[in-house]
Amino acid sequence: MKFRGRVWKFGDNIDTDAIIPARYLTTSDPDSLAAHCMEDADPEFFKKVKRGDIIVAGENFGCGSSREHAPIAIKAAGISCVIAGSFARIFYRNAFNMGLPIFESADLWGKISDGQEIDIDGDGGTIFVIDGDMEPLSVQSIPPFMQELIADGGLMKHLSKKRD
Repeated sequence: MKFRGRVWKFGDNIDTDAIIPARYLTTSDPDSLAAHCMEDADPEFFKKVKRGDIIVAGENFGCGSSREHAPIAIKAAGISCVIAGSFARIFYRNAFNMGLPIFESADLWGKISDGQEIDIDGDGGTIFVIDGDMEPLSVQSIPPFMQELIADGGLMKHLSKKRD
């Protein structure tokens, strides 16, 4: 799995209400959710983000309520993947169930700025900062089964594929 994109940097403890505020949970339509993705953390986020961009966050990304809407909103907004120091466990599982690639890296957050471009080699476990002058950083690889879920578009599509 390889990804390349511009970084949107967020801090520690970004909860699911910052990712997709509860006031928008009256729908599960991905496009509607995407329009409000990260709105409480950055009101202009959806207007600025481009398909393929990457969210980089600190520790405990996705804490709070166990809503599948959060990874759906991120994915539908065009974010190719999320890299964080750590993820809340329920968000971690929901992300894979919804087909959103996520990576853990203890080193990246403190060494990168908003707008920098990075290249992630998920299979090789490395992150390269394109417009920076630093050595490659490590990223935790995604287990093969989770890669299958992502490739199939999430758990439900994966199970449907297995039945066919």
